[in-house]
Amino acid sequence: MIWPPRAIVRRDLGLWALESALQRRGLAPVAGVDEAGRGACAGPMVVAACVLPTGPRGRVPGLDDSKLLTPLARERAYKEVRRRALAYSIIVIPAAHIDARGLHVCNVEGMRRAVVALDLTPAYVLTDGFPVPGLPMPSLAVWKGDHTAACIAAASVLAKVTRDRMMTELHEHYPAYDFDVHKGYVTERHALALDTHGACPEHRRSYVNVARVSQNVTMDVTA
Repeated sequence: MIWPPRAIVRRDLGLWALESALQRRGLAPVAGVDEAGRGACAGPMVVAACVLPTGPRGRVPGLDDSKLLTPLARERAYKEVRRRALAYSIIVIPAAHIDARGLHVCNVEGMRRAVVALDLTPAYVLTDGFPVPGLPMPSLAVWKGDHTAACIAAASVLAKVTRDRMMTELHEHYPAYDFDVHKGYVTERHALALDTHGACPEHRRSYVNVARVSQNVTMDVTA
């Protein structure tokens, strides 16, 4: 049996190494998929898919794992990704849906939906962290993909900026929880607000720390 030559991943290309290797094998365009809010106990989970162009236009300045960027740098990268991307999609999964279906099921489902929602059909898909069965094209789960592959990093930025903006808006409705500060993640400040006010409609009641407090808000948290 004659095997095709192995694709060489050029480490000197940094974030673009894996995509470049796939593109050289004719597997373009390449889509990256990532989520934001998986570990939060309040607010939605947001999943994004992104296809960057080949060549210099796809080299988004300042692109990196969204968690490693400052809020200002993320906003700049967000604008550049949207301006340069061949296609992108953003899927929002509400807290209630996560409670009803389960976190991992929603995460995988959201990644599939994000790929299908793209305006073009990718030849290959790179997903962050774990495999996504059921995609109509070949795919690869990349460990710590948001700082390994540019298209995943771009999706990470789209998802996180979108979610952070949503959590800031939720703060206007539920100021007692300081969603604009911790974005729904578990912090000492958030835990104190939960103990004091109970859970609001945006909390994920399937999470242990939320389930242990009162299921109903005990005071006017909009004040």
